Amino acid sequence: MKVFGFSLVLLVNLLLGSVCVDAGRDFYQILGLSRSASTHAIKKAYRRLAKEYHPDKNKDDPDASQKFQDLSAAYEALSDPDKRDLYDKGGEEALKKDGMMNNADPFASFFGDFGFHFGGESQQQHETPQGSNVVMDLFVSLEELYSGSFVEITRNKLVIKAAKGTRKCNCRQELVTRNLGNGRFQMIQQAVCSECPNVKLVNEERILEVEVEPGMVDGQETKFVAEGEPHIDGDPGDLIVRIRTQPHPVFERLGDDLYTNITISLQDALIGFTLDIIHLDGHKVTIIRDKVTKPGARMRKKGEGMPNYDDNNLHGTLYITFDVAFPEKDFSAEEKEAIKELLQQPSVHRIHNGI
Repeated sequence: MKVFGFSLVLLVNLLLGSVCVDAGRDFYQILGLSRSASTHAIKKAYRRLAKEYHPDKNKDDPDASQKFQDLSAAYEALSDPDKRDLYDKGGEEALKKDGMMNNADPFASFFGDFGFHFGGESQQQHETPQGSNVVMDLFVSLEELYSGSFVEITRNKLVIKAAKGTRKCNCRQELVTRNLGNGRFQMIQQAVCSECPNVKLVNEERILEVEVEPGMVDGQETKFVAEGEPHIDGDPGDLIVRIRTQPHPVFERLGDDLYTNITISLQDALIGFTLDIIHLDGHKVTIIRDKVTKPGARMRKKGEGMPNYDDNNLHGTLYITFDVAFPEKDFSAEEKEAIKELLQQPSVHRIHNGI
């Protein structure tokens, strides 16, 4: 009976293993998400992991390319509502049977749908001519740079479409030798062209999604490959989106640090005060002063600055400078005497170079 029981357990495990294999890859596990994850969460997880697993960043990892392909397949299936619904019902095999899994290059999917912030360029070299790059400024708020967001931009671009007839293409200058007779030859430059199918340029509108990541800095660029100007005989250029920070009424950013000024009354400067600053994501930063605050005094709040782009768990410092608003009323003789009596401060006049 024990042998039979062991065999039965083994058979069940084999059957379960077979079901798992047939179901294909677990795309939710690859992205590190639950099955109830939102589309926004799927895109964010894909962006984060794509930078981590990209083969250009993991040249020493022999499995980097496979990990990246698995990640791209997971994003392709789960970012599309129809594909995701089919995957949830029947797994990867259901997508393959329905012909909804794309076998295209996963790198092209990543670079085309999302911009990237890698320091190096792709190792692929384009030998064909390329259209011009398009550079555009994207103005974002300090709140978006603090918490992160997705911004949709509409791109109207010329796209090459097939047309009737043929055209001359791939024209180049080649040396041609002519026989002039009597043993004389002449070498001249001559334009040589190929015959290609005709094309036309059609204006198309496309919506692109730019991820504003927490901690991005002013001037940082996101590249959308092949979204620039077209080239009839080559590849289109790239669209480069450059981050531009809008001025903020409360905070000024320098690196990962934030700066702000608070004006307090003379009374608060003398006896102390408590106040709250509403931060960029809505949380409150409490300021407590129980001693005299001089004009120009500065307070530091560590960890209340901007998130670091490379590690969002690290934050800069919030620097608060205090200005003191003096009373505008004139005091009576009695009030002046009362102030002197209260402060017990001798008159001091220091004359010095204040530069």
